[in-house]
Amino acid sequence: MITCAEDAVASVESRIAEMVGPQRFNVWFKNATRFTFTDEFLRIAAPNHFISEWIERHFTDVIIEAAREVTQRDYTLSFAIDPMLAKSLGKKQPDRQVDFVANNPERLARQQQRRRDTLPSTPILKGRLSNFVVGASNRMAFAAATHTAESPAGQYNPLFIHGGCGLGKTHLLQGICNEMKDRYSDLRWRYVTGEEFTNDYVYAVKSREMSVFHDRYRSLDALIIDDVHFLANKRATQEEFLHTFKAIDAAGKQIVLASDAHPKMIGHFSESLVSRFISGMVVRIESPDLEVRMGVLRQRAERLKVDVSESVIVHIAENFRANIRELEGALLKVVAQAQVTEQPISRSLAERAIRDLIRQTAPVVMLSDIESVVAIFFGLTPADLHTSRKSRTIALARGIAMYLARKHTDMSFPEIGRFMGNKNHSTVILASRRISKKLQGNETARWMTPAGQKEQNLPELVEELEQQCCGQAAGAEVDQCLAVS
Repeated sequence: MITCAEDAVASVESRIAEMVGPQRFNVWFKNATRFTFTDEFLRIAAPNHFISEWIERHFTDVIIEAAREVTQRDYTLSFAIDPMLAKSLGKKQPDRQVDFVANNPERLARQQQRRRDTLPSTPILKGRLSNFVVGASNRMAFAAATHTAESPAGQYNPLFIHGGCGLGKTHLLQGICNEMKDRYSDLRWRYVTGEEFTNDYVYAVKSREMSVFHDRYRSLDALIIDDVHFLANKRATQEEFLHTFKAIDAAGKQIVLASDAHPKMIGHFSESLVSRFISGMVVRIESPDLEVRMGVLRQRAERLKVDVSESVIVHIAENFRANIRELEGALLKVVAQAQVTEQPISRSLAERAIRDLIRQTAPVVMLSDIESVVAIFFGLTPADLHTSRKSRTIALARGIAMYLARKHTDMSFPEIGRFMGNKNHSTVILASRRISKKLQGNETARWMTPAGQKEQNLPELVEELEQQCCGQAAGAEVDQCLAVS
């Protein structure tokens, strides 16, 4: 058993490299993460939300197993964002990441098939409606999810939940599944991400097992798909999903979907799909209000089995307004600081522990939200914006993201450049000026889609994206005003 923290981190990283292979380790971990051990937690810091969420989604089990083998104990993982890590990313690493994402479905499908016989038919999902913290920012979404779980294929069908990263969409979808499983033991349901649906479809096509695919999805009583925006820019998969949607809907069964953006703001989605998405209940989760943030922190402290005073809860909740993950990461850092220094968790200790985090997350509108909204609208991924590629669509999307980042955050040109794939500050300056000039000239934006060229008035397009980005911050701004008054 290794006791030195630095030795443990090095050994865990080495074991991860062995388990995932050198290519994937170099793309997603080398220079892109920082591991830190505390008494109960292993904290994984990443330079941006895209890398953090990809690692969390695809490598959680690998990290837990590697840490267990090295330390002979189980750790709970905590994911955090540290923009300073962007400095250590190589210039070509974002390109390798986007290549990996683009080519990943077929490889994952093969791996999934090899594991299929050993995996449980019903996944174990963590989220439950009973421990979802409800407030003004998410009450409508929670009510719709609860009603759907209690009465599948009832009033809210299809149910489409959208909102920024880390606001609780996945929690609600998993909660619906767990509630249906508890209430209706014979109900046939399936929970997958948009990526997993794509992987299943790709494998079915390549292995000529479409009948198996159809039986697996079209005979369900409830289909729940998270991150459905992953299907954007995938025409064949969308066509298959449309037929699946029609089959389930015609049978009077339930469909639940979640995305980071409103259906109309997802680029490269067919009009047939969008019209079906908005035919049911479309509900948005806003950024968590003060009530929700404090409730989340109290619940998290209870799970950590630590005594956290109300003053510390208030201090963290007032300074982290973007999403739930930031809140939990801040609390974890306070707890870790108390454990390392062997001091009680006081307001002064909390202020010292999270001072740097507050400086990094001060903007109400986060750059990660901006690039997520922009990427989804153009049918891209954040990795595409980080790459050095300069196709018309990517260049337009990247320029708009940089312009909005400069307008709506306090980040400097170099900071924006580092965050978006380690770009030079001059690239950000030129992109912002180019978009600003086009806006002043009331120009038309043109970009390519799989169906051909698309165009829209640029000021109108930017205004739509601003509403999508800034709407997530409205609740937080109200909280801030109330706190000041």
